[in-house]
Amino acid sequence: MRLTQADHDRVTSAVTAAEAHTDGEIVTIVARRSDAYHDVALHWSILAMLLVLALLAAFPAAIEHLHALTGDPWTDHISIRATLTIALVVLAAAFLVARVIFAWRALRLALTPAATKTRRVRARALALFRAGVEKRTVATTGVLLYLSIEEHRAELIADASIHDRVSEDHWGAAMAALVTAVKDGRPGDGMADAVTAIGVVLAEHFPRSEGDVNELPDRLVEL
Repeated sequence: MRLTQADHDRVTSAVTAAEAHTDGEIVTIVARRSDAYHDVALHWSILAMLLVLALLAAFPAAIEHLHALTGDPWTDHISIRATLTIALVVLAAAFLVARVIFAWRALRLALTPAATKTRRVRARALALFRAGVEKRTVATTGVLLYLSIEEHRAELIADASIHDRVSEDHWGAAMAALVTAVKDGRPGDGMADAVTAIGVVLAEHFPRSEGDVNELPDRLVEL
């Protein structure tokens, strides 16, 4: 799912049109993903290693077979040192194989819990908001609309003055329009429709005053 130049133009035009009726400033950002989730791959790799350890404990004969391949074939006795060494090698191999498997990003993302994705997307949106939107306007009337494509999640974060006067329920139409279009594979249309809905809310609570200037860029930022 990629954004075309036409999508960029459509979203930019929607921002310009929405801001024509309000003192609010709308910033739009689309990211391919919000996190690499390497820690999730590490957790799954450790789990795989522990599973192998549990299997060795449940089926100790496996150690005997492995010892027969590498140890003295004339002895039936397996020392504690040999047992622990075999277990260590098997666990290390299981961990390394799992790490290679989970290097595949699609699998890593699929195995990431939904709550983790939501937290990471929210954290990334907040970081971007604080860096490029928060308190960057004279009246603190900035709004960030953030879409993270691979996680299929979006966030809307508003500056203090907007947050104090507009409850989160008012953004429902904007987020619904975005989610619906993204599910249909039309992220550009979704961002544009959401911006239009945000503009309606902002125009109601923060109508454009005389002398208002454009304080934040209208263009869509793609990360």
